[in-house]
Amino acid sequence: MSKNMKKLLILNIPYLVLGLIFTKLPEAWRYTNGADIGQKILSLGEGFSKAFAVPFPSFYPTDLLIGLAIGGLLRMVIYFKGKNAKKYRKGIEYGSARWGNAKDIEPYVDPTFQNNVILTQTERLTMNSRPKDPKTARNKNVLIVGGSGSGKTRFWLKPNLMQCHSSFVVTDPKGSIVIECGKLLLHEGYKVKILNTINFKKSMHYNPFAYIRSEKDILKLVTTLIANTKGEGKAGDDFWVKAETLLYTALIAYIYYEAPEHEQNFTTLIEFINASEVREDDEEFKNNVDLMFDRLEEKDPQHFAVRQYKKYKLAAGKTAKSILISCGARLAPFDIKELRELTAYDELELDTLGDKKTALFIIISDTDATFNFLVSMCYTQLFNLLCDKADDVYGGRLPIHVRCLIDECANIGQIPNLEKLMATIRSREISACLVLQAQSQLKALYKDNADTIIGNCDSMIFLGGKEKTTLKDLTETLGKETIDMFNTSDTRGNQRSYGINYQRLGKELMSMDELSVMDGGKCILQLRGVRPFFSDKYDITKHPKYQYLSDFDKKNAFDIEKFLSTKLKLKANDVYEVYDMSKEEETTALKPSSGQ
Repeated sequence: MSKNMKKLLILNIPYLVLGLIFTKLPEAWRYTNGADIGQKILSLGEGFSKAFAVPFPSFYPTDLLIGLAIGGLLRMVIYFKGKNAKKYRKGIEYGSARWGNAKDIEPYVDPTFQNNVILTQTERLTMNSRPKDPKTARNKNVLIVGGSGSGKTRFWLKPNLMQCHSSFVVTDPKGSIVIECGKLLLHEGYKVKILNTINFKKSMHYNPFAYIRSEKDILKLVTTLIANTKGEGKAGDDFWVKAETLLYTALIAYIYYEAPEHEQNFTTLIEFINASEVREDDEEFKNNVDLMFDRLEEKDPQHFAVRQYKKYKLAAGKTAKSILISCGARLAPFDIKELRELTAYDELELDTLGDKKTALFIIISDTDATFNFLVSMCYTQLFNLLCDKADDVYGGRLPIHVRCLIDECANIGQIPNLEKLMATIRSREISACLVLQAQSQLKALYKDNADTIIGNCDSMIFLGGKEKTTLKDLTETLGKETIDMFNTSDTRGNQRSYGINYQRLGKELMSMDELSVMDGGKCILQLRGVRPFFSDKYDITKHPKYQYLSDFDKKNAFDIEKFLSTKLKLKANDVYEVYDMSKEEETTALKPSSGQ
């Protein structure tokens, strides 16, 4: 039996039962004695007594036909009445919005406290991306919006860092989070890594060239470099950007394929740019870089680097000189010796974050964005490396979930294709949490893609603020509730009269003015598919691991300089290379350079 037939049968069973009961009416009429209708009506009680003496329906053909006809008539009356009925929504005529409660969030919470994303004091979200009930599955991308001083770090970022259920990549303005939480992570067995764009001496080394695996990685690196070093003001002609892209791609490809490993860095790229001399009056002049590419072309005419460089060399002398000047200006930060040393080799091991629990802190300046392009490159390579590793090595899912807690998200520069990454990283056990002061920051940076990025965050938390765009969007998404209102009137004249008028209307669950003066200890949580929650911000002192933070005891403060100065301790299974050095070479190596 089909599903529709079964549904139809179940729907009509009550009327069939009623039809069988109604067979008693014609049966009672048959049992009633009387010569005419009047006498039968007077004696109808006697007939009913005889008919209902037996509890079973009458199967006499006439009785059965009349009873079923009455049941069918009732079914038709109810059908047409329901079809033509007026639609009423009692109590929710103007809106059905309401605040969520404990019952609403219950299906989304893991019974084990540590296995949750902390959202508010009372609401949590399970880290399990494949729960028993698939309809409760939600991605772990979170959008946190709060003005300056609303407690984005204290009430949300640090509590989630304290959960210690994943690998973490934390954007750390001013470097305060690693100082406060570093010892806790070491206590929990984490590998701690630090990229410091404020003080390069207190940073591990990061070399973007170390993560190039193919031509597509080269193109991604160049795209990120171009996107985040365009500077302030109006963008220039698209021709110059494309020409620069050709040159960068050619040079980086040459470095990757032909240079020794210790020379695969930005220092070599700068030297290539500096050696690319162009003479406007001599089109046939060949500089050292041209000669290098000529030799490579002789060896492999179809080499990726050669093909890109030949396209760049189509430019005339004056045009080529302009391109080189533009490249030099874009790479000006690498004229700083400390930055060249920072990118000389790599210690971050970005591709291992999904293999074992690791905490990478990216310290950025909250006042100067000069070196934020490094951060953007780091995030771009991180997402690409982890997605590729999840697909190629682990069958689509990383063994350790990687959470990117991106504080001051709008200040780190643009991450290319973030709107696509936010939608695809979920299945690889990667999540991104964007912390903003206002939604307008995201729209200013990502333009039309901002709404797509916001839409891919299943959770959104508002901690307070007064930015108009944010308040307006939040008011609209919260919706309206139906409220009762009454007006009183008092008319005075020769005869005094009073009047009360009751009516219903729709009111925003929380208006813009109410949001702007919201209690500092409160926040609003919106989880996809669930009523919004008006809850208390998380009390960090109630967390079971609070005692390991420097907030609890200043002795728990993490010393970055001491941590980075610790000598490498080799383990039994570590692989390392041994070099034989003469006494003169050893003495020379130990001598401090003239710049120190």
